[in-house]
Amino acid sequence: MMPSIYRLSTQIAHYTWGCLIGGRNSTGLTPPDLSLLGTHWAKLGETSAIGVKPKPIIQREPICLFAAQVIGAAHPLITPAPSLEDRDQALARRDFDPTSYLNSVFSGLGSDVSSFIASGVPQFFQNLPVGDRVKEELGIDDDDLKATPTQVLNVPGYANWTDDGWSVRIHGNVYKQPNISQEKLDDLANIFLIDVDIDELPEDQQRNARNLTASIFVVQQDNVSVTVNFQNDVEVHPNESGSVINAKGGAQTIDLPYNTTFEGDFDAWLTLRNTTGSDGGHLIAGNTTERIQALNVYTNGTDSGNATAYLVPPTGFTIVSDIDDILRVTKIYDPKEGLLNSFARSFTPWENMPEIYANWSATIDNFHFHYLTTTPEQATRNYMDFIYKTYPLGSFDTRPLNFSDVSATLAIRRSLLDKIFQTFPQRKFVLMGDTTNSDVMKDYPQLVKDYPGQVQCIFLRNTTATDPTDLFPYDTSGFENIDKNQYMFFVHSDDLRDVDIVGGNCRNPAVVQNVTFGYQGRGFGNEPDSAGSAIEWRWSVLCASLLVALGQWML
Repeated sequence: MMPSIYRLSTQIAHYTWGCLIGGRNSTGLTPPDLSLLGTHWAKLGETSAIGVKPKPIIQREPICLFAAQVIGAAHPLITPAPSLEDRDQALARRDFDPTSYLNSVFSGLGSDVSSFIASGVPQFFQNLPVGDRVKEELGIDDDDLKATPTQVLNVPGYANWTDDGWSVRIHGNVYKQPNISQEKLDDLANIFLIDVDIDELPEDQQRNARNLTASIFVVQQDNVSVTVNFQNDVEVHPNESGSVINAKGGAQTIDLPYNTTFEGDFDAWLTLRNTTGSDGGHLIAGNTTERIQALNVYTNGTDSGNATAYLVPPTGFTIVSDIDDILRVTKIYDPKEGLLNSFARSFTPWENMPEIYANWSATIDNFHFHYLTTTPEQATRNYMDFIYKTYPLGSFDTRPLNFSDVSATLAIRRSLLDKIFQTFPQRKFVLMGDTTNSDVMKDYPQLVKDYPGQVQCIFLRNTTATDPTDLFPYDTSGFENIDKNQYMFFVHSDDLRDVDIVGGNCRNPAVVQNVTFGYQGRGFGNEPDSAGSAIEWRWSVLCASLLVALGQWML
């Protein structure tokens, strides 16, 4: 009997490979001869995980379908992501375990990238060198840095109206950038690149990679006093800046109340005096205006620390927008592509999102744009430059350097969300993100419950519906008790055209929703033939599962 089993195993191996390549409806494949099982057929049927003997349908359907009936729960190492189609039946049949499935994906990505990628965090920007590590990598010491000018990353902040006037948040980082030769920069850049050398990249991508590498290998300056100058010289374009106007007063110089942290960070709230502008104007009180006033902020002692502060009225609408895979093409879930898109290639908008945001800026009064990314500070200049060349003016949040592991990285997003919600308790918030971020999928619906009446709309791009390289499931359970008109999962940017943010109708009726309030993935129901593609993917993985099941049974 055993030789027959071996022949059957060989046939199944060839057929399974064909299934995996061609899918469930593959043609030109010879199904394995199940009669080779002989008396073992009954044994296999009796030990089926779903408790039933195989049915005659296996004689006229592909072996993939046979696998689904016979083996039941898939082997944990290759458990596929769940499909949205007939989810309850599928989970019951496969005994779906998200942890086992993620582990299988992790094994393909590499253990060092798994937890970050699964959480929607750019893994290639984790554990960046800081302080002494940078000096060790470059072979320099403090004496080498003495003549190097101090530089400042000043992140655009927001201000709220208080009983004492306008209170503005100032945050950023102080550092020195060592002189690094191009040869050394290339060596350092190659540490980050995957399966490619910097010399193999186009010239413009080589330049981008060197610039970003140089911005990463900086030495943060601790215990440094920071002084900022507010000026009325913001370049506001009426047709592009929405409700933002140049403040008519408020020019002044303020010392931050404390020095920089060990990592060179500073983050403080400053109260602005209502000084008179050059034309006799003043800052407008927040409770008497619906316009967002802007002041430029410069840091003393450096020409690199300029940013803009946005004075946001107590009421109105604020959109908190993620950036990766929603405003730009990143592909965080594909490490090699994600790294090239972030490290070497010029940033590219995702579809026509700039047009969508520009339309909202022009048509919604008092609409405050706030951009939030968990990318660490060293890598955010590219993000800010891209945003302000491509999207409406707005404030910005990034990840301070003292958040390094994945749990702390996810915690900082929620911390920053809480900060802006608590700063503007009367404003209505629009939350924009995508399904690759596990923290977004958890935090956004939770904010509806934690801040009643403050969340106007939640918009989430479903990356799994359009990109087959996104293998990670996402959890929609947090949306179960939320008004269905308050959120929308979308596939393309044009899906956002017919939503009514001001009216609170956050759904485009033409965009089909299929939310099961659990783990989902590999097809959302909006794209053409999504059900078919998802089912085909599931059957293909089950083909592979059959080999494992037979191997275990024969042992």
